[in-house]
Amino acid sequence: MADALMMPRLSDTMEEGNIVGWVKKVGDKVSPGDVLAEVETDKATMDLESFYEGTLLHIAVPQGHIAVGALLAVIGKEGEDISAILAGSNAPKSTPQPTTDIVEKASESKENIQETVVSSVNSDRIKASPLAKAIASEKGIDLSKIAGTGEGGRIIKQDVEDFKGSSIPVPAASNFVVSGEAYKDIPLSQVRKTIARRLGESKFSAPHFYLTIEVDMDNAIAARESLNKNGDVKISYNDLVVKASALSLARHTQVNSSWMNDFIRENYLVNIGIAVAVPDGLLVPVVKNANFKSLSELNQEIKTLAGRAKDKKLGLDEMQGNTFTISNLGMFDIDNFTAIINPPDACILAVGSIVNKPVVKNGVVVPGNTMKLTLSCDHRVVDGAVGAQFLQTLKSYLEQPLTMLL
Repeated sequence: MADALMMPRLSDTMEEGNIVGWVKKVGDKVSPGDVLAEVETDKATMDLESFYEGTLLHIAVPQGHIAVGALLAVIGKEGEDISAILAGSNAPKSTPQPTTDIVEKASESKENIQETVVSSVNSDRIKASPLAKAIASEKGIDLSKIAGTGEGGRIIKQDVEDFKGSSIPVPAASNFVVSGEAYKDIPLSQVRKTIARRLGESKFSAPHFYLTIEVDMDNAIAARESLNKNGDVKISYNDLVVKASALSLARHTQVNSSWMNDFIRENYLVNIGIAVAVPDGLLVPVVKNANFKSLSELNQEIKTLAGRAKDKKLGLDEMQGNTFTISNLGMFDIDNFTAIINPPDACILAVGSIVNKPVVKNGVVVPGNTMKLTLSCDHRVVDGAVGAQFLQTLKSYLEQPLTMLL
């Protein structure tokens, strides 16, 4: 008897998936563990594997959005009657994504960009992972010239990065503006949908309040320079902030708490989420037991997690269990900002840039370096005095960085 493959829940917060493309086609033989399709969830793009043995008899959603639990495909014996399964399916219709054929037709009259657009269209018909397509598009590489080493000849990231051929000149983005077009509608990715839902819920359900403190970073700058002078690992300012935050959270467990609707959970594990910007939104990989890790360990783990986040290769366990979150925009010359709490955390720390400016020390105006930290707090869990005490401890660690190494 044929088996109905329903859309599985691939992450704890997933409500629907977006079918990016199918690796297998109707009529192909499949075995348990074979990759059937690529699915974009609210957190990453994942390979959807077969649970069944047989022939792929039907694909219910070739491309687009599909709710968790809806019929996705049917696998059974070749020639088997599956009408009963299809008749019994109450799966909602998927929302198709704009197809490349539409782009091609709309571009036929635009001679100045036609060649590049057609090349992009043709590349979408080639079996390639979404990441490989994105890298090829960014570098202007024609995927049709690359031999894939993935399953079934699929082109993967490494194939594109190893390609030594010539690239296609890609016009600047402004060259794609065509007379008469007033706007462009961009479909929501699963990541962006989840950001909108979860942070909207957080902002309007959790009573936020904000505390800002200014930190003298002169000693931190000197300590970082000394550590990096002879060390193999180059410590960043973000590493120092993460380490100082982790040690402070261990001392102020009320800040390291979670609102659980009918009770407050005070966490004794310090698991810090690090907000990472990705092309279609924001992902938050989690550094577990951060207070027990050295600066070099934090540096390597954060780099690895951030790279996996940008490649959309994070595992579910790498995005769960956060008790506190840090969002750092200092590298973008943002002096000060407020961040929205990442549920179920009670607080999030917004880190600004280090600013060189005149400061008063011992009654004398001298050159100095300061950094502003803003703590967003859920007033249901954390009161103002508690948040202020946490920031004082954090400030003390950063202004006396040697105490973090004891």
